[in-house]
Amino acid sequence: MHPPLARLLLAAHAFGLLLLAPTARGAQLEPLSHTSTVLRDNPLGDPAQRRIAALLPDRSDATTPLPMVIYLPGWGGSSEDTIGQGTSGWLARTVDTLTAAGRPVRIAVVDGRSRYGGSQFLNSTATGRYADYVCEEVAPLLTQRYKTSQILLAGHSSGAYGALLLASRNQKQFTAVAALSPDSDFEVTHRPLVQQARSLTPAEVDAASAPAPKFRMPSNGLGTLILGLCANYAPIPSQPGRFEWLYNAKGQWRPEAWQRWLDLDPLTIVRKNPDAFSPAQRIYLDGAEHDEFGANIGARKIHAVLRERKAPVEFHEPPGHHSDRLSERLVRGLQWIFSH
Repeated sequence: MHPPLARLLLAAHAFGLLLLAPTARGAQLEPLSHTSTVLRDNPLGDPAQRRIAALLPDRSDATTPLPMVIYLPGWGGSSEDTIGQGTSGWLARTVDTLTAAGRPVRIAVVDGRSRYGGSQFLNSTATGRYADYVCEEVAPLLTQRYKTSQILLAGHSSGAYGALLLASRNQKQFTAVAALSPDSDFEVTHRPLVQQARSLTPAEVDAASAPAPKFRMPSNGLGTLILGLCANYAPIPSQPGRFEWLYNAKGQWRPEAWQRWLDLDPLTIVRKNPDAFSPAQRIYLDGAEHDEFGANIGARKIHAVLRERKAPVEFHEPPGHHSDRLSERLVRGLQWIFSH
C-alpha cells in the first residue's frame, strides 16, 4: 500500500473510533429560578426570588423516573454556592458516584437564607415561611419539572435539622431523610454557643430585628447566628420580625425563652412523640466522630429512641469533623436508604 494512503486510512480509522467512543461526561447542572409566593413580603424584606440548583445524572432526561433528593444546606449556605461551583462541587460528585454505583438520583439544592444567614427551614413570623417554601413550592415545582419515583430530604447541620423536622411534619410527602450532623440535643450543640452571646445588649437585638433597610447586625458573627436562631425558634407572632431574646435587660437568663428552643429540638420531639416519623419512612443519621459542635451526640440519641421503636433507622459515626467528607457521607446515607 502506498505510504501516504496507508497513513490516510489509519487516520480515518482512528477518527471513526473517536466518533464511536462515548464522551465522558458527569452530572449536569440546571439552575431553576422561582419567585416565591409564601416568601413574598416576608418580615425581613429578604428576596422572594430564589434559585434552585438541580443536579442531574448524565444523559438523564426529565421524563425518566428517578428519586429526587431535596438538599437543605447548612447555616449560611444556599443553592447559589452549588450554582457557583458548577459541576465541580461535592454535590455533583455525589450524583456521579451514585450514578456509577447504579443508583442514579437527582439532587436539588434549596436557598433558605435569611438576613441572619439561615432559616432552619421553619415557618417563623420573625423570618418567613421557609417550611412552606420547601413543601408547598419547591417540592411541587420539582415534581412538575422532573418525573420522580420518590422525594427524599437530606441536609447537613442546620439543613439536616430542617430535613428532620420537615420529614416529621410531612410524612406522606417525604419518604426518607438523610441528616448529616443535625442540630439536635440543644443543651449540647446550642447552649455553649448561646452563653457566648450574653454580651449582646437589648439595643443590639432591636437593631438587628429592625425593618429593612434600617437594621444593623452586630459585628460579632456568633451574635448574628444566635439572633438568627432566636428568630427561628422563638418568634413573637403579634410582632412580625421580632423574637424573644434569651437574656433580659440585666443580662439574666430567661428559661422560658430557652424552653421554646427546646420544644423545637429534634431530640425532644422524637422523645415526646411516638409518631414523630411514620413506619414507612427511612431515617438515616450521622455525626462525625470529632464533631466540634457535638452533633454526633444528639444524632446518636435520636437513633437510640427510634431504634427502640423498631423504626427503619441507621446511625453512622464517620471519622473527622463536622463538615468533613460530606460527599462520602451523603452517598453512604442515600445508599442505605435505597437498599431498605
